[in-house]
Amino acid sequence: MISNSSTKTRLCPECGEKIVGRIDKIFCSDQCRNTYNNKLNSDVNNTVRNINNALRKNRRILEELSGQSEKTMVSKDTLLSRGFSFTYHTHTYTTKRGDIYRFCYELGYLFLEDKNLYLLVTHKEKGDEV
Repeated sequence: MISNSSTKTRLCPECGEKIVGRIDKIFCSDQCRNTYNNKLNSDVNNTVRNINNALRKNRRILEELSGQSEKTMVSKDTLLSRGFSFTYHTHTYTTKRGDIYRFCYELGYLFLEDKNLYLLVTHKEKGDEV
């Protein structure tokens, strides 16, 4: 018989209970593992969640304002009154002329200085249904 007297008792880092089972087991249960990791990532998760919420809200606003049109013009006040945040977008597209479109997923906007309006556009990927 092999003696394991040199093995010290392992404790769960979340609840402090004794860990029983495999030698490489870190937590006493799935619940403790999930709770520990959720606490560890909560700051990051809140930041990511808030940004994703802002992006979804921006996309929803662009979708509502553009309706079924591929191109629509709206004022900055219209966007802001609905809660649009110009801080958040998923990507940009710069044309050969130097115009910069900002997108929230497939829905985008371009500021038209001469008209003081925003042009709302929809980018369709190849193969998307029209």
